[in-house]
Amino acid sequence: MKLDILAFGAHPDDVEMGCGGTIAKSTSNGKKVGIVDLTRGELGTNGTVEIREEEANVASKILGVSFRMNLELEDGFIFNNKESQIKIVEVIRHYKPDIVLSNTQIDRHSDHGKASDLIYDACFISGLSKLKTSFEGSNQDPWRPKINLNYQQWNDFDPDVLIDVTNYMETKIESILSYKSQVIKNHTSKSTKINSENFIDSISYRSKNYGRLIDVDYAEAFQSRRNIGINDISDLI
Repeated sequence: MKLDILAFGAHPDDVEMGCGGTIAKSTSNGKKVGIVDLTRGELGTNGTVEIREEEANVASKILGVSFRMNLELEDGFIFNNKESQIKIVEVIRHYKPDIVLSNTQIDRHSDHGKASDLIYDACFISGLSKLKTSFEGSNQDPWRPKINLNYQQWNDFDPDVLIDVTNYMETKIESILSYKSQVIKNHTSKSTKINSENFIDSISYRSKNYGRLIDVDYAEAFQSRRNIGINDISDLI
């Protein structure tokens, strides 16, 4: 299956929180989008691996993605090493995305930055013809995504790209709320940053502020480590 967009997250729920609006908009416009979770989130304060998997499946249906998979790297110990890079390369070469979305470089959770570096490096070496890989028994051709963007999570950053998600903010929030074990506080759960009373509101407020900067209601922010080129200046309109 050839994908237009492949979104990676260090943990289940990262993608929804960082770029759920962009994904919902893309699938609504007929784009093929996939999600790859690097870990099962087994170190999360609340919930279990099994519960989070069920929640991720619900969120995927809400966003309309073509598929979702989990590479089952170790939560809290993501490393940018050869073994992990090869796993990412195999996925990239199989699905051949034009755009890759991933965690930001500097964030509250150390896994996010490590995942960002891992994905960035894997995107590059995936295009090297002398690197041999296989997926489900078939040899793979090299493939390098055209763009790798980092979505925003906990920490603020200066964005390189703002994407209008005005008509998809409700879908994004709905997908985040699918992770009830993580974002909804009850009498059995422990207090965390993401089940605090104003967490969901803070996501909306941030997107609303970014939207203000480009004269729309809501926007999502992304950074790029490389310059992004356009064919014609009118493409900016």
